[in-house]
Amino acid sequence: MSVRDYGSKGRVGVAPPQANPTVEPEITACLPPGVSMLVTRLTSQCAEPKDRMLAYVDNFDQALQCYDTLKPDVVAFACTASSYMIGHEREDREFAAHAKKRGYPIITGAKAIIAALKHLGIKHIAIGAPYPTWTLDACKIYYEQAGFKITSILQIETASSTDTRSIYELTSADAIAALPRMDVKGAECVLFTGSGMPSLRALIAAEEQTGLPALSTNLCLGWALCSALGLQQWATGPHRLLNGWQDRLKLL
Repeated sequence: MSVRDYGSKGRVGVAPPQANPTVEPEITACLPPGVSMLVTRLTSQCAEPKDRMLAYVDNFDQALQCYDTLKPDVVAFACTASSYMIGHEREDREFAAHAKKRGYPIITGAKAIIAALKHLGIKHIAIGAPYPTWTLDACKIYYEQAGFKITSILQIETASSTDTRSIYELTSADAIAALPRMDVKGAECVLFTGSGMPSLRALIAAEEQTGLPALSTNLCLGWALCSALGLQQWATGPHRLLNGWQDRLKLL
């Protein structure tokens, strides 16, 4: 078997929501040299955000079909809100079916977060998220059903309270600005959930300001993808979960 010119250490598929500009650069920062990222898109024509989140799940097979004969080593479904909306039972069932059909593992952003929290031995979480209230409610239920204690949830404001695509207009500065308003009493971790909000720089600020480990959807997905390839510790550094991305941020 010939060695790949590109992706010699792995080919990872990534499926972000159609208008999301954040997933690719942040996961790129999390991946070591020798790993190539191959992107497809979660698509929907639904105008209502709730319907759109569900359609991303319903249409996921079409997104995977875009790879045609290409077979990634692992694929990331990069929309946490969709997982929160459908819940654990449907998430586990449907994504396991996709993985069996396609012949490669599929990791959702929400399950990557759960795996990271368990890896670090964390049970109590303070959450910051740019979601509307109905998504925040589903998010809280999702993690509580997985056995975690949500100590607080802070809604990070966006330009629109009704269209979740306004999340894509945020910057990491918005997440950093929210930190003083986060209640971290009793928490063992700060979690920024929502793959569309730039948050890697906010993780550095959160750890400096709170003294707690800080995680985000995209960091956890990057770690989970590296783990699937056997490359968890590709760089050393201060973060308890994954390193290397701190220096690569400068290149984005």
